[in-house]
Amino acid sequence: MTSPARTPALVERIVSDVRPNWRSIAVWGVVAVVWATWLTGPGWSTPVFVVAAVAGAALGVIDGRDHRLPDAIVYPTLCASAVLLVAGAAVTGAWGDLARAGLCAAAFGVAFLGLSLVGPWGLGLGDVKLAVLLGMLAGWQGWQAALWAGVLPFLLGGIVAAGLLISRRATRQSMLPFGPFMLVGAAVAMTWTR
Repeated sequence: MTSPARTPALVERIVSDVRPNWRSIAVWGVVAVVWATWLTGPGWSTPVFVVAAVAGAALGVIDGRDHRLPDAIVYPTLCASAVLLVAGAAVTGAWGDLARAGLCAAAFGVAFLGLSLVGPWGLGLGDVKLAVLLGMLAGWQGWQAALWAGVLPFLLGGIVAAGLLISRRATRQSMLPFGPFMLVGAAVAMTWTR
């Protein structure tokens, strides 16, 4: 946990990441909240997905602009989501859903870490940490959602990369931020399998 003495520094880092992008983050944040509320309906899991959706909007904009996924946003979101899912499972008895979410989070983390270490895929550790969060949330929704949340980002990224190469707006050495594809892929997967 973050000590009280470090809290101002954490807030300062979040503000410095968000400030240049606040309009885009606000627009995508509203869209994300509407989506998360629709996805979960009224219930105890709504706050989990709203928190993650707002953070996801910020992460997508920041990664799209700066090619990084700040720990100052990813870690608190991951911790808050995990705590809320555990609390929800305790209240509702959804221990099977919680176990599936944990397994998917671990599987996504291991798979993305492996890809970041062995291949020239351009995956960074920020993508690995985001994968843990998205694996947990998609896993909570179900096995199918988790499967598609793991596959769709690569399909979407490949389609966009091919389009950019064909239109000569990018070269084979160009780096695309992968976080937005991960976020959109997970959102589509969870919506599709709802």
